[in-house]
Amino acid sequence: MMQHLTMILQDQAVTEEVYSGKRAFFDAGKTKTIDFRLRQLERLEQLVRSNEERILVALAKDLGKPTFEAYTSEIGVLYQELREAKKQLARWMEPKRVATPLVLQPSKSFIRHDPLGVVLIIGPWNYPFQLLLAPVIGAIAAGNCIVLKPSDLTPHTSGLIAELIATTFDPDYISVVLGDGAVVGDQLLDRFRFDHVFFTGSPGVGRHIAVKTAAKLVPTTLELGGKSPVIVDKSANLQVTAKRIVWSKFFNAGQTCVCPDYLLVEETVKDALIQLLKAEIRRAFGADPQMSESYGRIINERRVHALQRLMQQGTIVHGGRIDLADRYVEPTLLDAVSLEEDIMHEEIFGPLLPIVSFSSPEQAVSIIRRNRYPLALYLYTESPEMETYFLEHVEFGGGCINNGMVHLMNAELPFGGVGGSGMGAYHGRHTFETFSHAKSIVKTSTKLDPSLRYAPYTSKKMTIAKRYFAR
Repeated sequence: MMQHLTMILQDQAVTEEVYSGKRAFFDAGKTKTIDFRLRQLERLEQLVRSNEERILVALAKDLGKPTFEAYTSEIGVLYQELREAKKQLARWMEPKRVATPLVLQPSKSFIRHDPLGVVLIIGPWNYPFQLLLAPVIGAIAAGNCIVLKPSDLTPHTSGLIAELIATTFDPDYISVVLGDGAVVGDQLLDRFRFDHVFFTGSPGVGRHIAVKTAAKLVPTTLELGGKSPVIVDKSANLQVTAKRIVWSKFFNAGQTCVCPDYLLVEETVKDALIQLLKAEIRRAFGADPQMSESYGRIINERRVHALQRLMQQGTIVHGGRIDLADRYVEPTLLDAVSLEEDIMHEEIFGPLLPIVSFSSPEQAVSIIRRNRYPLALYLYTESPEMETYFLEHVEFGGGCINNGMVHLMNAELPFGGVGGSGMGAYHGRHTFETFSHAKSIVKTSTKLDPSLRYAPYTSKKMTIAKRYFAR
């Protein structure tokens, strides 16, 4: 079964067979009933519950993830999503009645959410388990067949996912593709027309995928990244602010698409905040974070080299140590950073926090707009006026006031970017809707049949039409 499910794309016949099997499975209507969908959600949940320890070990091998971080962000979040989907699925699937205008009477109008068909979900390496399987929950709930492409940069986690999917689901329903993402991804997109493509990853790869899906008119969700600012004004509670910034910035060693990418702090409180950030880093990770069981590792040596290059841009006021063999980069604060440097234009995706001061909210917004459309924004303030100003003047995907990253944990909130940070949204019902087609229906009774819209069109009918539409 493993060989059947893990598509080796050099063998054209195997890939065609697996894809056509999913199309046939869907066309036979096997995914349509609520009972089937609930059974598959239960299977997915059992897959996770029965293999928690194996998942945590794989994540530790690939990313050095601390157990608490791995459990909460990769497993716990999935349980929340699964719980919500199972509880709400009947309501999500129920046709939604909407108002019907007088001119269409006697009719009723409703929207039904139909599954799209066969969908492709491409996952990233930074949260290789959760960010691949969270969209799967909505795709299952919506009634689709699914092809999964996990990251090749996390072989232990990706291999485990392939094994678990293969032993849990019918291969004509859900299967996994392993291999080099640049090669395998293109082959999948070129050879097959999926009914939806869901991608989480870098903006560069997202643009590449968007070009390919546009050529086939395939609806696409892109969960990308960007330069997400954290803003601190002089009214903020600096003690609490420092704790929350350190947690959100250095969680997963800064390898989170929505972690604070750089700090904008009002100049009158900058020095005080830097001292509090230093103290919080020491409190959280000890004098030597490399020895801490609460601090992760960088995905590979190439990324360590990239972070080492960025670390040279600015003045290190805390941290700065690197161990290439251990893929370790210390939590690092950088002051005196030029806005022209690469570190203020590239998404850092690591434990480096550049610090820039501002003297007015207008200046802060002008700095943010140098890297417009961040995926997230975090504002620490006790001023309602500052809160309103930044919410109204910055375009961003989502974020928090006086907190960091926790908006991801609320399934009632859509998660997604804007502009260059992505398109489309998911989580909870929003994932179900992403993998569904909202089919609009007007159902009209035949017991009455008003003649107004039928020819011949008389002057009286024209008078009635003008009175109705122009009122």
